[in-house]
Amino acid sequence: MSLKDIRGQDKPIEVLRGQFRQGFLAGSYLFSGPEGIGKGLAAREWAKLINCRDSKKNDSCGSCASCIKIDKGSHPDVHWVSVDSGTVDAAESISDSIKIEQVRQLKKEIYLKPFEAKIKTFIIDDADRLTLEAANALLKILEEPPADSLIILVTSKPQLLPETILSRCRSIKFSAFGKEELKGILQSDYGLEPLLSHYLACFCEGRLGAALRLKETEPLLHKNQIIDYFASRGGSQGYPESEFKKETIRESFEVLASWFRDIYFLKIGVPHAKLINLDRKNELIDVMGRYSPVQLDSIFNFLSEAALYLEQNVNQKLLLSNIRMALKT
Repeated sequence: MSLKDIRGQDKPIEVLRGQFRQGFLAGSYLFSGPEGIGKGLAAREWAKLINCRDSKKNDSCGSCASCIKIDKGSHPDVHWVSVDSGTVDAAESISDSIKIEQVRQLKKEIYLKPFEAKIKTFIIDDADRLTLEAANALLKILEEPPADSLIILVTSKPQLLPETILSRCRSIKFSAFGKEELKGILQSDYGLEPLLSHYLACFCEGRLGAALRLKETEPLLHKNQIIDYFASRGGSQGYPESEFKKETIRESFEVLASWFRDIYFLKIGVPHAKLINLDRKNELIDVMGRYSPVQLDSIFNFLSEAALYLEQNVNQKLLLSNIRMALKT
C-alpha cells in the first residue's frame, strides 16, 4: 500500500507529496479530521515515502527493506505512541490516556541519531488523549525538534489539544466522504449490496474506516435487533440486557438516534432516500404517526442524557430498562 491507495483524501495527500517533493519538512504536523477516514494510515504511508529507498512518482515502493519494516511495525526509527503503547502503572488513575512517561521515552528516542532511516518519525495517535503533563512535556520537544526528526499528531478532536501545541504544528486536514460517494465505493470496491452500503455510508457519516469495521459485524441484523428490542412494540426478545457492555450500549444509543431521526425526517417530508434505516422504510412510515414533534424532541433529549449517564457509570441495567420504557409507545 502507498499514499495513492488512500481513498477520498486527494487534497491532503497532495499537500504531503508537495512537502516531500520540495524537500522541506516542518518538524511537526497535525493530522486532524473525523475518526475512521485514514489519518493514521496517511501518517504511516507518508513515513514510508519519506524513508523509502526506491520511491517513484511521489509514492513509496512498498517492497524495499524500509517499507516492509514500517508495514510490519518493526522499523527502529518509526515509532507509534498511543494509549495502548504505554505501560500501565497500577497507581495511574487515568487508564485511557497518553502519559508523560511515554513522552519522556519519545524525548529519549528523538535526540538519538537514526539507525537507518532518513528521518526519525514519531506518530502520536489520538493525540487529544495526552494528559496535561504529557502535553506540556511534548511542547518542549516541539519548540526545538531535531532536524532529522518528524512528529505527527493524529486526532479527531483537535479542540482538546492546547493552543500552544496546535500553533507549533503544520495543520493537515482530512475529511469524510460524501455519503453517496462512500455508498458507491462500498458497492464497487467491496461488493456490498445496496441496502447495506446505504446504511453503512449514512450511519458512519462518510467514514470509510468506520464502515469497513462495521461491515464485519452483520450490521443490519445487529442494528435491527437493537431497534426491535428498544423501540418496537412486539420486539422484546432475542437481545437480553445481560449481554450489553458499555461500548454496546453506546452503539445502541447511536442506532436508536438514527431510528428516531428517520421518523422525524419522514414527518417533515424529507425524501425517503435520505433515511438511514432505508431497509425498514415501510415500518418507519407505519410508526411515524405515533410520535408528535414534541415527543421526538423529548426522545432525543432522553438519549443524550442517557449517554451522559452511561459515561458516569450509573447502573446499566436500570438505565436500559428506563430507555425501553421511555421508547415504547
